[in-house]
Amino acid sequence: MNAIISASELADALRSERPPVLLDVRWQLSTAAASGQPFDGRAAYASGHIPGAVFVDLDRELASAPGPRGRHPLPDLDVFGAAMRRAGVSAWTPVVAYDGGIGWAAARAWWLLRWTGHPDVRVLDGGLPAWDGPLEAEAEAEAEASAPAAGDFVPKPAGGAVLDADGAAALARSGVLLDARAGERYRGEVEPIDPVGGHIPGALSAPTADNVDADGRFRPAAELRARFGELGVTRDVPVGVYCGSGVSAAHEVLALEVAGIPAALYVGSWSEWTSDPARPVAVGPDPQ
Repeated sequence: MNAIISASELADALRSERPPVLLDVRWQLSTAAASGQPFDGRAAYASGHIPGAVFVDLDRELASAPGPRGRHPLPDLDVFGAAMRRAGVSAWTPVVAYDGGIGWAAARAWWLLRWTGHPDVRVLDGGLPAWDGPLEAEAEAEAEASAPAAGDFVPKPAGGAVLDADGAAALARSGVLLDARAGERYRGEVEPIDPVGGHIPGALSAPTADNVDADGRFRPAAELRARFGELGVTRDVPVGVYCGSGVSAAHEVLALEVAGIPAALYVGSWSEWTSDPARPVAVGPDPQ
């Protein structure tokens, strides 16, 4: 099954006899919008969302509190499961996640559902900006009493899809470890968030931004395979991805999935790696 869905395909699916559950996962990495106020995904959802969508809070429901395991460690599975059931997710209901367009947050929801055993989840390619259908404000949704019936999904994590710090370090030597952050952060030229700039020794720079076109839609599968192939990525080589805190890296895992290449996610990512000053750091364009 394709891991992404176009806006036109989504519109058709919503009119079908088995419409998908819609998750609105709007979120921003920056702590403040241009107005100086912190971005409020819940407020953005309330002002207009795809009809029937349920808001999911990335920071509270798709991650645990920040700490030594990183800024967005794995969520408590009871919290995550409850959020998914509240949204109407059942074991075999199709699910589509979308966000404000960049795709990172929706990919985090996609990855978590896939990792915990859901067989039918996709991301809206291009996010909400790609949707040309009607939007629904929260007041309208409440007036129509459109809250979905509770689902029955119980998350059951699969093995092998998650890396810890030691696993990421080992994979950088035995397979391919991709760094999904911007190139200047990989090289250590700037580091706006974490205490140390640079990258995990042996990791290769593969910015997430290069997986999409100017409209924020994924490049064709053949182009993505060629892009990753230039970095030594094939289906025969174990692949892992990290970023700053495990959110944009989920988007890169999704891009690899589109390309037909399975990959593991280092959820703690650079924010966990640099929490231990004993861990080595490489700087510059050279992986080592």
